[in-house]
Amino acid sequence: MILLTGAAGFIASNLIKPLMQQCNNQLIISDDFSRSDKRFNFKDKTVYKCIERNQLIAWLNEHNIALDWCIHIGARTDTTEYNTAVFNTLNVEYTKALWKYCTTHKIPFIYASSAATYGDGQNGYSDSHSLVNSLKPLNPYGDSKHRFDLWALNQQHTPPHWYGLKFFNVYGPNEYHKGRMASVVYHAFRQIQDTGTVKLFKSHRSNCDDGMQKRDFIYVKDLVKVILYLIQSRPSSGLYNLGTGNARSFNDLVAAVFNAMRVSPNIKYIDIPQDIREAYQYFTEAQMQKLLDSGYTTPFYSLESGIHEYVNAYLMPNTYE
Repeated sequence: MILLTGAAGFIASNLIKPLMQQCNNQLIISDDFSRSDKRFNFKDKTVYKCIERNQLIAWLNEHNIALDWCIHIGARTDTTEYNTAVFNTLNVEYTKALWKYCTTHKIPFIYASSAATYGDGQNGYSDSHSLVNSLKPLNPYGDSKHRFDLWALNQQHTPPHWYGLKFFNVYGPNEYHKGRMASVVYHAFRQIQDTGTVKLFKSHRSNCDDGMQKRDFIYVKDLVKVILYLIQSRPSSGLYNLGTGNARSFNDLVAAVFNAMRVSPNIKYIDIPQDIREAYQYFTEAQMQKLLDSGYTTPFYSLESGIHEYVNAYLMPNTYE
C-alpha cells in the first residue's frame, strides 16, 4: 500500500496510474480536492482511499495504516508568494509530520525538494550533502524546501529509506491549473495558439543574449521513471537532483514548441517583471552523477522529444495523463 500526497496536482497526478500498477490499486491519495480547476487530474481514477490534506496526519495516527511507501509531492510551489507562514506550514511542518510518522512506522519516504534551493547557482548544482549548508535560495518557496532538506540531514532517526528529490524545471501533462507557475512549454503553446507569437523574457545581463537564459528542463514522465526506480531499487538514502543534466536555452525550448505545432517561429522579448527580476535564475543544470552512480540507466527525454510528445499527445488534443 502506497500513500501519495499532492495527488490532484501536476507531478503527483502523473504518478497515480503507475503507482496503482505498482501496488495493485492499494493507493491512498491526499490533497485539497476542493479545487475544481484540478478535477481532471484525479477524475475517473479508482484508488483505495482519498483523504483531504488537512485530515491526513490525524487519519494516519488514528488508523496506523501499514504503508509500504509514502511519496510526498504535495507542497505550495508558488515562487512569487512571499507569505512565509504558508510555506512554513505546508512545506516544512507538514513534511516533518509525515517524516516522523514514517520514521516511527518504518516506512520508506520520498519527498519533493527543489532546484530553487540552489539560489543563483553561485555554489553550483551538486547534490552533495557537504554543500547544502552553503546554499542561499532566492525566494521563500526555495527557502522552505532548503530548510526541510537541512532538517532531514540533521535527523538521527530517519525512515528506513528516504529520498529528497530536487526537481528542476518540470513540464508535461496535467499542469493546466498552475496559472503563472505553469511551464514555459505550456505558456508558449497557448500563446502560439492565440497569437502565433511567443513572449520571452529579455536578458538584463550584458553577458547573456535575450532568450539565452538556460534551464534544465525535464519531462514529467522522467520524474515518474526515477521515482519508480527508487521504489524498486532502494539506493542509498539522501538528496538527489532530478533534472536531465543538460541545460538548454529558452530560445531552444520555444523553437521546439513551434516545430511541434508546425508553425514558423515568431518571438517577442519583454522585460522580466520587477517582482521576480532579482530572484530570476539565468542558469540551472543538475549534476546527475549521484543518481547515475546508484544504478539508474534509463535515458532521459531530450527537450525536443519531450516537447513533441507533450504538444501532440496532450496539448493539441486537450487530453490528460
